Amino acid sequence: MARIGYARVSTADQDLEQQLAKLKGEGCELVRSEKVSGASRDGRNELSTVLEFLRPGDELVVTRLDRLGRDTRDVLNLVHECEQKGAFVTILDPHVSTCGELGHVVITVLGMVAQME
Repeated sequence: MARIGYARVSTADQDLEQQLAKLKGEGCELVRSEKVSGASRDGRNELSTVLEFLRPGDELVVTRLDRLGRDTRDVLNLVHECEQKGAFVTILDPHVSTCGELGHVVITVLGMVAQME
C-alpha cells in the first residue's frame, strides 16, 4: 500500500513548494505535480499517471480538494475511479478520507464549494 501525493497549481508562475513539502511530510512515497488548470482533466498528464499507477490499498493524497479539480462531478468521478481500483483518497485540509462513508459526504460538499469559488 503506497501513499501517493498529487500537487497542482493553476499557472506556471505559481509555486508548488508548500504542497510538495506538506505531502512529503505526510509520508507520501511518491509525489507527482503539475502546473495546469483544474477546470478539466485536459493536459493533466501527471494526474493521469497517478490514476494509472494506483493499486488496491493505495492512497491518493492531496493538500486540498480543489487540487484535484474545480468541477464537483469531475472530482467525484476521480474519487470513483480511485475506488474502482481499490484505492482511496485523502484530503489534508480539512482532513477527510474516502476510507469511511462520512468522507464521501464531506468530499461532495467540499467539491460543490470548490466549484462555486
